[in-house]
Amino acid sequence: MSRGAPPPQEAPAADAPVAGAADASPLLKVRAERDRMSAIERRIADFLLDNAHLLRDYSSQQLASALGISQSSVVKFSQKLGFKGYPDLKFCIGEALARETADGASRPAPTRDVSPHVALADALWRGKARAEQETRLLNPLEQIDRIVQAIVDADRVFICGLGQDGIHARGLGLRLSLIGIATVEHADPVLMAASVSSAGPGDVLVVFSEHGRQPELCQVSRQFRARRGKTVSVTRHGANPLRAHADAALLVSAHDDDAHVEPLLYQAALQHMLDLVIVLVCQHSDDYLDHYRNSAEHVQKMLDP
Repeated sequence: MSRGAPPPQEAPAADAPVAGAADASPLLKVRAERDRMSAIERRIADFLLDNAHLLRDYSSQQLASALGISQSSVVKFSQKLGFKGYPDLKFCIGEALARETADGASRPAPTRDVSPHVALADALWRGKARAEQETRLLNPLEQIDRIVQAIVDADRVFICGLGQDGIHARGLGLRLSLIGIATVEHADPVLMAASVSSAGPGDVLVVFSEHGRQPELCQVSRQFRARRGKTVSVTRHGANPLRAHADAALLVSAHDDDAHVEPLLYQAALQHMLDLVIVLVCQHSDDYLDHYRNSAEHVQKMLDP
């Protein structure tokens, strides 16, 4: 058992489970929120993630003793995740594990050996699905709706991203342009700074930066806010300077032990979230859909005259 003490030998305290868990899988919530937790909260989170199947043997006091923390820290941790208390959290984790076991048992056994390529593809797909679920948990529908409304109401949407982030920035700019929303997109912060000098209160800036630490983008964001425009940051869900300067934030969660796989999960979760934003924007007006059809026809004629 990793990152925790051996299971206690004494009988667990009689913590009765409480109904009313959070809607999402509790372990997904723990993983999604981990990077924003304090040091003590991360210790609890790591223990739960590593030893979820043993959690039924622990009362809140025994878990606290195993980690060398106070019982109140365990209770506050549970409540911060949206549960009534530790018994509620433990009960919901047990239910989630039982569902996963039942789902696995209900799947038919493979009739032939699975090739390494198929197994790898399945693992990658599961990783992307997990990252998308974690990302969805971090972005409440109300927050996404506010960002969509800001884009719909904007006079112009300024979009900037550097390096790999620039791919998603250009993709968003292209799709917004196809539905008739005026965009200003740059992969060069100097050019964006020059464009931002003409921004006004009716404009929106969307800045892409996985880790949110590029000084140039933070400067552009501050400059845009000085022009009284609204800023939206798109970053990982940890605290970062770019997010601190933004009026609203889209947050992405993606984790994997392999360094070459984690960026793929991040990009997949981010793209899914951006696709949702585009679909929601299109639902605001039939004019957007008509404009998209006309734009797509013009583009197709250029590609296939």
